[in-house]
Amino acid sequence: MTALNDAAGAISAVRDRSWEVLLGGRPLAVAGRYAVEDPATGQTLAEVPDCSPEEVDRIVRVAAEAQRPWARLPARERAGKVREFAELLRAHTEELATLDAIDAGFPLPVMRADVGAAATLLELMAEHALALGGSTYPLSGNLHYSVRQPYGVVGRIVPFNHPLFFAAGKIAAPLVAGNAVVLKTPDQTPLSGLRMAELAAEVFGPDLCAVLSGRGAHSGRALVRHPLVRRIGFIGSADTGRLIQREAAEAGVKYVSLELGGKNALIVLPDADLARAAGSAVFGMNFTATAGQSCGSTSRLLLHESIASEVLENVVEQVRAIRVGHPLEAGSQMGPVIDQRQYDKSLNAVAAGTAAGARVLAGGGRPDTVGDEGWYVAPTVLGGLAPDNPAAVEEIFGPVLSVLTFKDEAEAIEIANRSEYGLTAGVWTADVTRAHRMAGQLEAGYVWVNGSSRHYWGLPFGGVKASGVGREESVDELLSYTETKAVTVVLE
Repeated sequence: MTALNDAAGAISAVRDRSWEVLLGGRPLAVAGRYAVEDPATGQTLAEVPDCSPEEVDRIVRVAAEAQRPWARLPARERAGKVREFAELLRAHTEELATLDAIDAGFPLPVMRADVGAAATLLELMAEHALALGGSTYPLSGNLHYSVRQPYGVVGRIVPFNHPLFFAAGKIAAPLVAGNAVVLKTPDQTPLSGLRMAELAAEVFGPDLCAVLSGRGAHSGRALVRHPLVRRIGFIGSADTGRLIQREAAEAGVKYVSLELGGKNALIVLPDADLARAAGSAVFGMNFTATAGQSCGSTSRLLLHESIASEVLENVVEQVRAIRVGHPLEAGSQMGPVIDQRQYDKSLNAVAAGTAAGARVLAGGGRPDTVGDEGWYVAPTVLGGLAPDNPAAVEEIFGPVLSVLTFKDEAEAIEIANRSEYGLTAGVWTADVTRAHRMAGQLEAGYVWVNGSSRHYWGLPFGGVKASGVGREESVDELLSYTETKAVTVVLE
Protein backbone atom coordinates (compact mmCIF):
# COMPACT_ATOMS: atom_id res chain seq x y z
CA MET A 1 0.00 0.00 0.00
CA THR A 2 1.26 3.47 -0.82
CA ALA A 3 0.49 5.98 1.92
CA LEU A 4 -1.63 8.77 0.54
CA ASN A 5 -1.97 12.31 1.82
CA ASP A 6 -5.74 12.40 1.89
CA ALA A 7 -7.68 10.27 4.36
CA ALA A 8 -10.21 9.01 1.83
CA GLY A 9 -7.52 7.73 -0.52
CA ALA A 10 -5.56 6.07 2.26
CA ILE A 11 -8.65 4.32 3.63
CA SER A 12 -9.65 3.23 0.14
CA ALA A 13 -6.19 1.68 -0.36
CA VAL A 14 -6.61 -0.33 2.84
CA ARG A 15 -10.04 -1.56 1.78
CA ASP A 16 -8.93 -2.49 -1.72
CA ARG A 17 -6.02 -4.72 -0.85
CA SER A 18 -6.16 -8.37 0.19
CA TRP A 19 -5.03 -9.05 3.75
CA GLU A 20 -3.43 -12.45 4.22
CA VAL A 21 -1.46 -14.61 6.63
CA LEU A 22 1.69 -16.03 5.05
CA LEU A 23 2.92 -19.62 5.21
CA GLY A 24 5.95 -20.59 3.20
CA GLY A 25 5.98 -17.11 1.73
CA ARG A 26 2.52 -17.48 0.24
CA PRO A 27 -0.99 -16.60 1.43
CA LEU A 28 -2.40 -19.30 3.70
CA ALA A 29 -5.80 -20.58 2.63
CA VAL A 30 -7.92 -20.06 5.74
CA ALA A 31 -11.38 -21.33 6.51
CA GLY A 32 -12.66 -18.08 8.00
CA ARG A 33 -12.23 -14.32 7.99
CA TYR A 34 -13.54 -11.55 10.21
CA ALA A 35 -14.22 -7.85 9.80
CA VAL A 36 -11.94 -5.13 11.17
CA GLU A 37 -13.60 -1.84 12.08
CA ASP A 38 -12.51 1.72 11.38
CA PRO A 39 -12.78 3.37 14.82
CA ALA A 40 -13.16 6.81 13.25
CA THR A 41 -16.43 5.78 11.57
CA GLY A 42 -17.53 2.50 13.14
CA GLN A 43 -17.70 1.03 9.62
CA THR A 44 -15.96 -2.10 8.31
CA LEU A 45 -12.45 -1.32 7.15
CA ALA A 46 -11.15 -4.71 6.00
CA GLU A 47 -11.55 -8.45 6.35
CA VAL A 48 -8.61 -10.48 7.65
CA PRO A 49 -7.90 -14.18 8.24
CA ASP A 50 -9.47 -15.67 11.36
CA CYS A 51 -6.96 -18.46 11.90
CA SER A 52 -8.37 -21.68 13.29
CA PRO A 53 -6.51 -23.91 15.78
CA GLU A 54 -5.61 -26.21 12.90
CA GLU A 55 -4.14 -23.31 10.93
CA VAL A 56 -2.24 -22.10 14.00
CA ASP A 57 -0.79 -25.58 14.36
CA ARG A 58 0.49 -25.52 10.78
CA ILE A 59 2.09 -22.11 11.27
CA VAL A 60 3.83 -23.13 14.50
CA ARG A 61 5.20 -26.36 13.06
CA VAL A 62 6.63 -24.63 10.02
CA ALA A 63 8.15 -21.95 12.27
CA ALA A 64 9.83 -24.71 14.30
CA GLU A 65 11.52 -25.96 11.13
CA ALA A 66 12.72 -22.46 10.25
CA GLN A 67 14.12 -21.96 13.75
CA ARG A 68 16.73 -24.73 13.67
CA PRO A 69 19.15 -23.20 11.12
CA TRP A 70 18.52 -19.74 12.59
CA ALA A 71 19.62 -20.91 16.05
CA ARG A 72 22.88 -22.26 14.61
CA LEU A 73 23.92 -18.83 13.34
CA PRO A 74 26.31 -16.86 15.57
CA ALA A 75 24.48 -14.34 17.74
CA ARG A 76 26.12 -11.39 16.00
CA GLU A 77 24.99 -12.70 12.62
CA ARG A 78 21.41 -12.94 13.88
CA ALA A 79 21.79 -9.43 15.26
CA GLY A 80 22.91 -8.19 11.86
CA LYS A 81 19.70 -9.48 10.29
CA VAL A 82 17.65 -7.81 13.00
CA ARG A 83 19.41 -4.50 12.27
CA GLU A 84 18.64 -4.96 8.58
CA PHE A 85 14.97 -5.42 9.44
CA ALA A 86 15.02 -2.24 11.54
CA GLU A 87 16.27 -0.29 8.54
CA LEU A 88 13.58 -1.79 6.32
CA LEU A 89 10.92 -0.70 8.80
CA ARG A 90 12.27 2.84 8.79
CA ALA A 91 12.10 2.86 5.00
CA HIS A 92 8.39 2.00 5.24
CA THR A 93 7.58 4.44 8.06
CA GLU A 94 4.86 6.37 6.24
CA GLU A 95 3.07 3.26 5.05
CA LEU A 96 3.11 1.50 8.42
CA ALA A 97 2.21 4.64 10.38
CA THR A 98 -0.71 5.34 8.06
CA LEU A 99 -1.99 1.79 8.53
CA ASP A 100 -1.93 2.19 12.31
CA ALA A 101 -3.52 5.65 12.21
CA ILE A 102 -6.42 4.24 10.20
CA ASP A 103 -6.72 0.88 11.94
CA ALA A 104 -6.27 2.07 15.53
CA GLY A 105 -7.46 5.69 15.28
CA PHE A 106 -4.31 7.31 16.66
CA PRO A 107 -2.80 10.52 15.22
CA LEU A 108 -0.46 9.94 12.29
CA PRO A 109 2.55 11.78 13.82
CA VAL A 110 2.36 9.53 16.89
CA MET A 111 2.28 6.41 14.75
CA ARG A 112 5.33 7.62 12.82
CA ALA A 113 7.15 7.86 16.14
CA ASP A 114 6.01 4.32 16.98
CA VAL A 115 7.72 2.95 13.87
CA GLY A 116 10.93 4.67 14.87
CA ALA A 117 10.65 3.34 18.42
CA ALA A 118 10.16 -0.20 17.14
CA ALA A 119 13.27 0.10 14.98
CA THR A 120 15.20 1.41 17.99
CA LEU A 121 14.17 -1.59 20.10
CA LEU A 122 15.26 -3.95 17.32
CA GLU A 123 18.65 -2.22 17.26
CA LEU A 124 18.89 -2.27 21.06
CA MET A 125 18.44 -6.04 21.18
CA ALA A 126 20.98 -6.44 18.39
CA GLU A 127 23.46 -4.42 20.46
CA HIS A 128 22.93 -6.83 23.38
CA ALA A 129 23.67 -9.96 21.31
CA LEU A 130 26.97 -10.68 23.06
CA ALA A 131 25.17 -10.80 26.42
CA LEU A 132 23.97 -14.23 25.31
CA GLY A 133 27.30 -15.74 26.38
CA GLY A 134 27.57 -18.13 29.31
CA SER A 135 29.95 -18.37 32.28
CA THR A 136 32.67 -20.61 33.64
CA TYR A 137 32.65 -21.79 37.27
CA PRO A 138 35.85 -22.58 39.24
CA LEU A 139 34.24 -25.32 41.32
CA SER A 140 36.82 -28.11 40.97
CA GLY A 141 39.67 -29.27 38.81
CA ASN A 142 37.11 -30.09 36.12
CA LEU A 143 35.69 -27.67 33.55
CA HIS A 144 32.29 -26.24 34.49
CA TYR A 145 30.51 -23.84 32.17
CA SER A 146 27.05 -22.66 31.17
CA VAL A 147 25.53 -21.74 27.82
CA ARG A 148 22.32 -19.96 26.85
CA GLN A 149 20.04 -21.69 24.37
CA PRO A 150 16.79 -20.56 22.70
CA TYR A 151 13.43 -22.07 23.57
CA GLY A 152 12.55 -22.84 19.94
CA VAL A 153 9.24 -21.24 19.01
CA VAL A 154 8.09 -18.21 20.99
CA GLY A 155 4.47 -17.05 21.03
CA ARG A 156 3.98 -13.30 21.32
CA ILE A 157 0.51 -11.80 21.78
CA VAL A 158 0.31 -8.01 21.55
CA PRO A 159 -2.38 -5.35 22.21
CA PHE A 160 -4.14 -2.84 19.99
CA ASN A 161 -2.79 0.39 21.47
CA HIS A 162 0.60 0.41 19.68
CA PRO A 163 0.08 -2.11 16.87
CA LEU A 164 3.29 -1.83 14.85
CA PHE A 165 5.46 -0.81 17.79
CA PHE A 166 4.55 -3.92 19.74
CA ALA A 167 4.50 -6.22 16.70
CA ALA A 168 7.99 -5.22 15.54
CA GLY A 169 9.59 -4.28 18.83
CA LYS A 170 8.55 -7.44 20.63
CA ILE A 171 9.97 -9.89 18.09
CA ALA A 172 13.46 -8.41 18.60
CA ALA A 173 14.55 -10.22 21.76
CA PRO A 174 13.25 -13.67 20.75
CA LEU A 175 14.90 -13.45 17.33
CA VAL A 176 18.29 -12.26 18.58
CA ALA A 177 18.18 -15.05 21.17
CA GLY A 178 17.80 -17.62 18.37
CA ASN A 179 14.09 -18.37 18.50
CA ALA A 180 11.43 -18.36 15.83
CA VAL A 181 8.45 -16.12 16.63
CA VAL A 182 4.75 -16.64 15.99
CA LEU A 183 3.09 -13.30 16.64
CA LYS A 184 -0.64 -13.04 17.27
CA THR A 185 -1.89 -9.62 16.14
CA PRO A 186 -4.52 -7.72 18.14
CA ASP A 187 -8.09 -8.61 17.20
CA GLN A 188 -8.92 -4.94 16.55
CA THR A 189 -5.71 -3.79 14.80
CA PRO A 190 -4.09 -6.57 12.76
CA LEU A 191 -3.21 -4.67 9.57
CA SER A 192 0.28 -3.31 10.25
CA GLY A 193 1.32 -6.65 11.74
CA LEU A 194 0.22 -8.52 8.62
CA ARG A 195 2.10 -6.05 6.44
CA MET A 196 5.13 -6.35 8.72
CA ALA A 197 5.19 -10.10 8.10
CA GLU A 198 5.67 -9.44 4.39
CA LEU A 199 8.63 -7.17 5.15
CA ALA A 200 10.10 -9.63 7.65
CA ALA A 201 10.07 -12.39 5.04
CA GLU A 202 12.31 -10.23 2.85
CA VAL A 203 14.98 -10.21 5.56
CA PHE A 204 14.58 -13.45 7.50
CA GLY A 205 13.05 -15.65 4.84
CA PRO A 206 9.63 -17.28 5.20
CA ASP A 207 8.23 -18.57 8.48
CA LEU A 208 10.94 -17.56 10.99
CA CYS A 209 8.85 -14.54 11.96
CA ALA A 210 5.28 -15.68 11.39
CA VAL A 211 2.33 -13.38 11.98
CA LEU A 212 -1.23 -14.61 12.33
CA SER A 213 -4.51 -12.80 12.76
CA GLY A 214 -7.54 -14.24 14.43
CA ARG A 215 -9.87 -13.72 17.30
CA GLY A 216 -8.19 -14.53 20.58
CA ALA A 217 -10.84 -16.93 21.80
CA HIS A 218 -9.58 -19.61 19.45
CA SER A 219 -6.39 -18.51 17.63
CA GLY A 220 -4.71 -17.01 20.70
CA ARG A 221 -5.73 -19.97 22.84
CA ALA A 222 -4.35 -22.39 20.25
CA LEU A 223 -1.02 -20.57 20.24
CA VAL A 224 -0.76 -20.55 24.04
CA ARG A 225 -1.59 -24.25 24.31
CA HIS A 226 0.57 -25.47 21.43
CA PRO A 227 3.11 -28.07 22.63
CA LEU A 228 5.96 -26.54 20.59
CA VAL A 229 5.44 -23.10 22.14
CA ARG A 230 7.19 -23.21 25.52
CA ARG A 231 7.82 -19.48 25.89
CA ILE A 232 4.98 -16.93 25.74
CA GLY A 233 5.08 -13.15 26.03
CA PHE A 234 1.77 -11.32 26.46
CA ILE A 235 0.83 -7.64 26.73
CA GLY A 236 -2.76 -6.82 27.58
CA SER A 237 -5.36 -6.88 30.33
CA ALA A 238 -4.90 -8.54 33.71
CA ASP A 239 -7.94 -10.76 33.13
CA THR A 240 -6.55 -12.08 29.86
CA GLY A 241 -3.10 -12.48 31.41
CA ARG A 242 -4.51 -14.73 34.14
CA LEU A 243 -6.42 -16.70 31.51
CA ILE A 244 -3.20 -17.23 29.54
CA GLN A 245 -1.45 -18.44 32.69
CA ARG A 246 -4.20 -21.00 33.26
CA GLU A 247 -4.29 -22.16 29.64
CA ALA A 248 -0.51 -22.47 29.49
CA ALA A 249 -0.36 -24.42 32.75
CA GLU A 250 -3.05 -26.83 31.59
CA ALA A 251 -1.19 -27.52 28.35
CA GLY A 252 2.35 -27.92 29.71
CA VAL A 253 5.19 -26.34 31.65
CA LYS A 254 5.78 -22.96 29.99
CA TYR A 255 7.53 -19.70 30.75
CA VAL A 256 4.94 -16.92 30.56
CA SER A 257 5.82 -13.24 30.93
CA LEU A 258 3.05 -10.68 31.28
CA GLU A 259 2.85 -6.92 30.95
CA LEU A 260 -0.65 -6.09 32.15
CA GLY A 261 -2.82 -3.19 33.23
CA GLY A 262 -2.25 -0.23 35.49
CA LYS A 263 -4.01 2.40 37.56
CA ASN A 264 -0.90 4.47 37.92
CA ALA A 265 -0.41 7.35 40.34
CA LEU A 266 1.40 10.63 39.64
CA ILE A 267 2.08 12.42 42.94
CA VAL A 268 2.73 16.17 43.06
CA LEU A 269 4.28 17.64 46.24
CA PRO A 270 4.12 21.35 47.19
CA ASP A 271 7.81 21.99 46.44
CA ALA A 272 7.55 20.75 42.83
CA ASP A 273 7.74 22.92 39.72
CA LEU A 274 3.96 23.13 39.51
CA ALA A 275 3.70 24.28 35.89
CA ARG A 276 5.93 21.45 34.68
CA ALA A 277 4.09 18.97 36.90
CA ALA A 278 0.75 19.98 35.36
CA GLY A 279 2.15 19.47 31.87
CA SER A 280 3.56 16.11 32.95
CA ALA A 281 0.17 15.05 34.27
CA VAL A 282 -1.45 15.71 30.89
CA PHE A 283 1.43 14.13 28.98
CA GLY A 284 1.43 11.11 31.28
CA MET A 285 -2.21 10.37 30.51
CA ASN A 286 -1.34 9.74 26.83
CA PHE A 287 -4.38 11.68 25.64
CA THR A 288 -2.65 12.69 22.42
CA ALA A 289 -0.83 9.39 21.91
CA THR A 290 -3.46 6.68 22.39
CA ALA A 291 -6.59 8.50 23.63
CA GLY A 292 -5.60 7.38 27.12
CA GLN A 293 -5.56 3.72 26.09
CA SER A 294 -2.21 2.84 27.62
CA CYS A 295 -1.44 0.55 30.54
CA GLY A 296 1.35 2.90 31.64
CA SER A 297 -0.77 6.06 31.71
CA THR A 298 -0.63 7.95 35.00
CA SER A 299 -4.41 7.99 35.21
CA ARG A 300 -4.54 8.96 38.91
CA LEU A 301 -3.25 12.43 39.67
CA LEU A 302 -2.56 12.88 43.39
CA LEU A 303 -2.18 16.52 44.42
CA HIS A 304 -1.15 17.87 47.80
CA GLU A 305 -4.14 19.81 49.12
CA SER A 306 -2.14 23.05 49.41
CA ILE A 307 -1.42 23.25 45.68
CA ALA A 308 -4.35 21.24 44.27
CA SER A 309 -6.35 24.18 42.94
CA GLU A 310 -3.41 25.77 41.14
CA VAL A 311 -2.25 22.56 39.45
CA LEU A 312 -5.73 21.38 38.62
CA GLU A 313 -6.65 24.66 36.95
CA ASN A 314 -3.59 24.32 34.70
CA VAL A 315 -4.34 20.68 33.91
CA VAL A 316 -7.95 21.39 32.99
CA GLU A 317 -6.93 24.28 30.73
CA GLN A 318 -4.47 22.04 28.85
CA VAL A 319 -6.93 19.17 28.52
CA ARG A 320 -9.70 21.39 27.20
CA ALA A 321 -7.30 22.65 24.52
CA ILE A 322 -6.67 19.18 23.06
CA ARG A 323 -8.11 19.04 19.55
CA VAL A 324 -10.03 15.84 18.85
CA GLY A 325 -10.46 14.83 15.21
CA HIS A 326 -9.82 12.27 12.50
CA PRO A 327 -6.39 10.65 12.97
CA LEU A 328 -5.31 11.56 9.43
CA GLU A 329 -6.53 15.14 9.63
CA ALA A 330 -3.81 17.76 9.95
CA GLY A 331 -3.90 19.34 13.37
CA SER A 332 -5.73 16.49 15.10
CA GLN A 333 -4.17 15.80 18.47
CA MET A 334 -6.39 12.94 19.60
CA GLY A 335 -8.47 10.40 17.73
CA PRO A 336 -11.23 7.98 18.76
CA VAL A 337 -11.01 5.11 21.19
CA ILE A 338 -10.71 1.71 19.57
CA ASP A 339 -14.31 0.45 19.49
CA GLN A 340 -17.78 0.71 21.00
CA ARG A 341 -16.81 -1.46 23.96
CA GLN A 342 -14.07 0.96 24.96
CA TYR A 343 -16.32 3.93 24.16
CA ASP A 344 -19.06 2.62 26.44
CA LYS A 345 -16.56 1.67 29.14
CA SER A 346 -15.08 5.17 29.19
CA LEU A 347 -18.43 6.95 29.38
CA ASN A 348 -19.80 4.46 31.92
CA ALA A 349 -16.72 5.05 34.08
CA VAL A 350 -17.41 8.79 34.02
CA ALA A 351 -21.03 8.14 35.01
CA ALA A 352 -20.02 5.79 37.84
CA GLY A 353 -17.42 8.26 39.06
CA THR A 354 -19.82 11.18 39.15
CA ALA A 355 -22.49 9.05 40.83
CA ALA A 356 -19.93 8.39 43.58
CA GLY A 357 -19.22 12.10 44.05
CA ALA A 358 -16.70 13.10 41.38
CA ARG A 359 -17.06 16.32 39.38
CA VAL A 360 -16.50 16.56 35.63
CA LEU A 361 -14.00 19.40 35.12
CA ALA A 362 -13.31 18.80 31.43
CA GLY A 363 -14.86 16.57 28.79
CA GLY A 364 -17.11 13.87 30.14
CA GLY A 365 -18.91 13.02 26.90
CA ARG A 366 -18.60 13.18 23.16
CA PRO A 367 -16.50 16.08 21.78
CA ASP A 368 -18.21 18.74 19.67
CA THR A 369 -15.37 18.75 17.10
CA VAL A 370 -16.57 15.53 15.43
CA GLY A 371 -19.80 14.29 13.92
CA ASP A 372 -21.95 11.36 14.96
CA GLU A 373 -19.73 8.63 13.49
CA GLY A 374 -16.89 6.91 15.28
CA TRP A 375 -15.96 6.22 18.86
CA TYR A 376 -14.81 9.65 20.02
CA VAL A 377 -14.64 10.48 23.72
CA ALA A 378 -13.62 13.95 24.86
CA PRO A 379 -10.46 14.06 27.00
CA THR A 380 -11.86 14.10 30.50
CA VAL A 381 -10.76 15.27 33.94
CA LEU A 382 -12.65 14.15 37.04
CA GLY A 383 -12.04 16.03 40.30
CA GLY A 384 -13.08 15.62 43.90
CA LEU A 385 -12.63 11.86 44.00
CA ALA A 386 -12.38 9.83 47.17
CA PRO A 387 -9.76 7.05 47.02
CA ASP A 388 -12.49 4.39 46.81
CA ASN A 389 -14.40 6.08 43.96
CA PRO A 390 -14.71 3.56 41.09
CA ALA A 391 -12.97 6.01 38.75
CA ALA A 392 -10.01 6.06 41.14
CA VAL A 393 -9.84 2.28 41.50
CA GLU A 394 -10.72 0.62 38.21
CA GLU A 395 -8.57 0.74 35.09
CA ILE A 396 -10.67 2.64 32.54
CA PHE A 397 -8.23 2.41 29.61
CA GLY A 398 -9.68 5.52 28.08
CA PRO A 399 -9.16 9.31 28.12
CA VAL A 400 -10.21 9.86 31.73
CA LEU A 401 -7.88 11.40 34.32
CA SER A 402 -8.95 11.01 37.95
CA VAL A 403 -7.71 13.65 40.41
CA LEU A 404 -7.40 13.12 44.17
CA THR A 405 -5.86 15.14 47.01
CA PHE A 406 -3.74 14.13 50.00
CA LYS A 407 -2.55 15.78 53.24
CA ASP A 408 0.99 14.42 53.57
CA GLU A 409 3.56 12.10 52.05
CA ALA A 410 2.40 9.05 53.98
CA GLU A 411 -1.17 9.45 52.77
CA ALA A 412 0.00 9.89 49.18
CA ILE A 413 1.95 6.63 49.33
CA GLU A 414 -0.98 4.83 50.95
CA ILE A 415 -3.41 6.00 48.25
CA ALA A 416 -0.99 5.19 45.43
CA ASN A 417 -0.32 1.67 46.74
CA ARG A 418 -3.98 0.92 47.43
CA SER A 419 -4.44 -0.21 43.81
CA GLU A 420 -4.18 -3.88 42.88
CA TYR A 421 -1.95 -2.77 40.01
CA GLY A 422 1.70 -1.74 40.09
CA LEU A 423 3.00 -0.87 36.64
CA THR A 424 4.19 2.77 36.77
CA ALA A 425 4.18 5.71 39.15
CA GLY A 426 5.56 9.23 39.31
CA VAL A 427 6.70 11.72 41.95
CA TRP A 428 7.13 15.45 41.45
CA THR A 429 9.30 17.10 44.10
CA ALA A 430 12.42 19.26 44.39
CA ASP A 431 13.62 17.32 47.44
CA VAL A 432 16.02 14.63 46.16
CA THR A 433 15.97 12.73 49.45
CA ARG A 434 12.20 12.59 49.48
CA ALA A 435 12.18 11.60 45.80
CA HIS A 436 14.36 8.55 46.44
CA ARG A 437 12.46 7.64 49.59
CA MET A 438 9.08 7.75 47.86
CA ALA A 439 10.35 5.93 44.77
CA GLY A 440 11.43 3.11 47.05
CA GLN A 441 8.05 2.97 48.79
CA LEU A 442 5.86 3.01 45.68
CA GLU A 443 4.66 -0.43 44.62
CA ALA A 444 5.40 -0.09 40.93
CA GLY A 445 7.87 -1.57 38.49
CA TYR A 446 8.76 1.72 36.76
CA VAL A 447 8.94 5.07 38.58
CA TRP A 448 9.56 8.55 37.22
CA VAL A 449 10.87 11.39 39.39
CA ASN A 450 9.85 14.72 37.87
CA GLY A 451 8.61 13.04 34.71
CA SER A 452 5.99 10.72 33.26
CA SER A 453 5.18 8.35 30.41
CA ARG A 454 8.49 8.52 28.54
CA HIS A 455 10.37 5.24 28.13
CA TYR A 456 14.16 5.07 28.07
CA TRP A 457 15.11 2.12 25.88
CA GLY A 458 17.41 -0.20 27.77
CA LEU A 459 15.81 0.44 31.18
CA PRO A 460 13.78 -2.60 32.36
CA PHE A 461 10.03 -2.03 32.01
CA GLY A 462 7.38 -4.14 33.69
CA GLY A 463 4.99 -4.30 36.61
CA VAL A 464 4.42 -5.81 40.03
CA LYS A 465 1.26 -7.14 41.67
CA ALA A 466 -1.58 -7.45 39.10
CA SER A 467 0.46 -5.55 36.50
CA GLY A 468 2.46 -8.59 35.51
CA VAL A 469 5.70 -10.56 35.72
CA GLY A 470 8.93 -10.12 33.79
CA ARG A 471 10.79 -7.14 32.36
CA GLU A 472 11.09 -5.87 28.79
CA GLU A 473 12.87 -3.16 26.75
CA SER A 474 16.26 -4.22 28.18
CA VAL A 475 18.85 -6.98 28.30
CA ASP A 476 16.57 -8.66 30.85
CA GLU A 477 14.05 -9.23 28.07
CA LEU A 478 16.67 -10.72 25.77
CA LEU A 479 17.96 -13.17 28.37
CA SER A 480 14.41 -14.21 29.27
CA TYR A 481 14.09 -15.80 25.83
CA THR A 482 16.89 -18.25 26.58
CA GLU A 483 17.34 -21.26 28.85
CA THR A 484 20.57 -21.91 30.75
CA LYS A 485 22.33 -25.23 30.28
CA ALA A 486 25.18 -26.20 32.64
CA VAL A 487 27.97 -28.50 31.41
CA THR A 488 30.70 -30.29 33.32
CA VAL A 489 33.70 -31.77 31.49
CA VAL A 490 35.38 -34.28 33.80
CA LEU A 491 39.14 -33.79 33.65
CA GLU A 492 40.19 -35.60 36.81
